[in-house]
Amino acid sequence: DRTDVYVVRSTEGGCVRHSRFYISFRTNILERGRSPMKKALAFLMAAVMLMSMLTACGNKDNAADTNDADNNNVNTEETDKAAADKVAALIDAIYVQERTEETDAQCEAAKAAWDALTDAQKALVEGEEASPDYFGLDTGDASKDDPRNQDEIGEKELLVVSFGTSFNDSRVADIKSVEDALQEANPDWSVRRAFTAQIIINHIQARDGEKIDNMDQALERAVANGVKQLVVQPTHLMHGAEYDEMCAAIDKVRDQFDSVEIAEPLLGEVGDDATVINADKEAVAKAVVAAALEESGYETTAAAKDAGVAYVLMGHGTAHVAKVTYSQMATQMAELGYENVFVGTVEGEPEETSCEAVIEAVKNAGYTTVVLRPLMVVAGDHANNDMAGADDDSWKTMFEAAGFTVNCQISGLGRIADVQALYVAHTKAAIDAIA
Repeated sequence: DRTDVYVVRSTEGGCVRHSRFYISFRTNILERGRSPMKKALAFLMAAVMLMSMLTACGNKDNAADTNDADNNNVNTEETDKAAADKVAALIDAIYVQERTEETDAQCEAAKAAWDALTDAQKALVEGEEASPDYFGLDTGDASKDDPRNQDEIGEKELLVVSFGTSFNDSRVADIKSVEDALQEANPDWSVRRAFTAQIIINHIQARDGEKIDNMDQALERAVANGVKQLVVQPTHLMHGAEYDEMCAAIDKVRDQFDSVEIAEPLLGEVGDDATVINADKEAVAKAVVAAALEESGYETTAAAKDAGVAYVLMGHGTAHVAKVTYSQMATQMAELGYENVFVGTVEGEPEETSCEAVIEAVKNAGYTTVVLRPLMVVAGDHANNDMAGADDDSWKTMFEAAGFTVNCQISGLGRIADVQALYVAHTKAAIDAIA
């Protein structure tokens, strides 16, 4: 008397297909007269044993399904991370200050790899310099810009040299607007562009497909086009490191032109100490303060002061000897009676221009509200992130942590009409100096 029970299960659950479980009931011939109650109990025990075995198989199946799902998730995460790391490496490869024969192809490869990522993979892009913002941050419409790298320059070229920015809207408002003003004022000259930051050039090219000449390319283009008279107008703020590097590049090809003149940067000559100011610094001080007042709704600095409002103008800062320029601008503000206008720098050079030092000065003066605005030609990465960003080390966050109400004006000097007029005057002086 043996009952055979067949269970059909999948092998994935740990049970062999068509497994056979034997539940035996030994029936003693002498006990054939056993009562129905005892027989029912025996069958009940057999059923319990069967259910236990089936449940064990089911649990094995569920565990296997869970393991499969976990493995699939792990595999997906590994695949996503590998794809993101590949793009990060391609971005880091073009985040360099040197252009090579491979740069164009590298820019194209980085963008193609980025476009092939899913949204989830793009969020994972992280490298030494790479981040999702490299390609993903919306900085405006690049098609509104003009790289000004056309040939057929003619014999007279006005080369406008800028550090550059990858923020498209700022590039149009703060750099292109200066170039446009110079072209309008000098219709007989061909205005062309050069950026000194190859890192920025590569960023714009990879992301937007816009190619901007670096200094060497721009000068080679001028030579190849037969330019005889070259005037260079830097948009740099001062005679600093960038200005020196620009002059060194020009000196290498100076003998290939009939004449070369370099116009003054925005703030003119650098004086010996913090007390030395000039007409250029005065013009810029008046222009930027007037723009800041207009945007914040005050007619004068005195009116803003009465309302407890201070203006903090954030420059870049430099270890170059030209850093005294920032101290001179602070002197210029005081000379103009702008008691509630302070000058700071991202780099904290000079020391009195560090964010901490400026916060202390503004607090000691009793102001409760601060308007932050860049003392930079272009409102690019420094203005958007170092000044107005949400990170703990941004100026906005640090001033708020110190108890101030903070408003940010993300506007570069280049978009101010009076600043553009000053560049035009500097260019005219350089053109007039041609023998």
